[in-house]
Amino acid sequence: MHQAIYSIVPIKFRLDLKDPFIFAAHHLDHFPKGNAELGPQHPAVNQEYSMYYGETVPGFPQHPHTGFETITLVEQGVVDHFDSLGNAGRYAAGDVQWLSTGNGVEHCEMFPLIHQNRANPLELFQIWFNSSSEQKQQDPDYKMLWREDIPHVYLKDAQGNIADIRVVAGQFNQTFALACPAHSWAAATKNHVNIFLITLPAHTQVTLPATTATSTRFAYFYQGSELKLFDHSLQSRHLVELQPDVEVSLTAGDQEARILWLEGEPITEPVAMHGPFVMNTQQELDEAFRRYRATQFGKWPWSSSAPTFQREQPRFSTYNGGERQEFPEGS
Repeated sequence: MHQAIYSIVPIKFRLDLKDPFIFAAHHLDHFPKGNAELGPQHPAVNQEYSMYYGETVPGFPQHPHTGFETITLVEQGVVDHFDSLGNAGRYAAGDVQWLSTGNGVEHCEMFPLIHQNRANPLELFQIWFNSSSEQKQQDPDYKMLWREDIPHVYLKDAQGNIADIRVVAGQFNQTFALACPAHSWAAATKNHVNIFLITLPAHTQVTLPATTATSTRFAYFYQGSELKLFDHSLQSRHLVELQPDVEVSLTAGDQEARILWLEGEPITEPVAMHGPFVMNTQQELDEAFRRYRATQFGKWPWSSSAPTFQREQPRFSTYNGGERQEFPEGS
């Protein structure tokens, strides 16, 4: 194995990462045609799908988070979001939601099966991204990064093939990502946090630039027949930890290859984690649970723990407790 490859791990669902990342989940569910209630047309049990926790509609009903960020990158399907701040929205394939949970928020993520005449595949990544001790004390906040606005970098290789790099966070060469929430470790350029979604047509080659020697760096090859890194041939659904301060050459095999690329400077603070709460010490963790039991991180303003929008609802998002609405250009 090449000396710049630290490890290679096969992945079924969860990507165990390193500071400043906590982990990432790669969800892929082949949901069938939807019914009138936005659930599956045929009876289903929870065990059939990785994300079926609602009674009718797949998804994750009302639940709390504090002390870190969830970055949700949707590749296929639709997500309905509701939270205890009074915000809500619908986003879909190509969109990214960046939620800083700060000092506490409840939210739900439901996956309505909006198509009644065809299957409703759902694929997304959710990255759990840590916050510094100071950022953990801030009020929760979130931003929608709409697919129409996320910058792409297109690079032509020596054979004329074109690589597509979606810049979700940070920068690639001189192309900068959209702004993330202000109280994020990724908001400061000195932290060199880069999140890319890379698509390589068959036999396409691309070179990723070096970052700092102290950064964490991972590549997750999640779709395709083969990916070549240096002199190593990689099969799909493998996570690779890489030396950060060297250029990395990626070459797709006989099929299109897709890669999730993650890198950034570590926060280098202790982590005390229990479920969806991520603090620095056990004492802080105990206090966060006491605060949640006392306050529920604010009153849940929705009539259901698993609300959804109507089938015809276009993509949109609300902010400031629903005071401001935002629609992408493509809605």
